[in-house]
Amino acid sequence: MQRTSVIQEEWGGPKAEVSRGDAPVGQDVVALLAENDQLRRALSGRVVIDQACGMVMALTPCRRGAARNLLVDVSRQCDLKLREVAAYLVATSEGEQLPGQIQRALRRALRRLHTADLR
Repeated sequence: MQRTSVIQEEWGGPKAEVSRGDAPVGQDVVALLAENDQLRRALSGRVVIDQACGMVMALTPCRRGAARNLLVDVSRQCDLKLREVAAYLVATSEGEQLPGQIQRALRRALRRLHTADLR
């Protein structure tokens, strides 16, 4: 009897199927699939963070490190993950509005950034 395991990714991506003849699917394969999924999510989060950093760099003339620090500062103030703040910011390029909490935190962080530049 051939055994096939199907693993559906959470965010609607493609399914992964694993077959091993008559033997059951090993835990090592399942662990590797889980790790692969985790890495895929991490990379997709990194892409949106990089896009948001680019937006901040273009709008506030600052370096990448300062842009990332600004986003980290906003995420801490709002008690949100960095990728969530980045996703909200990137969504503004498609006509979405920033939530008020993020707008206020972003204004405060921008003031601190400009004050630091003047010193």
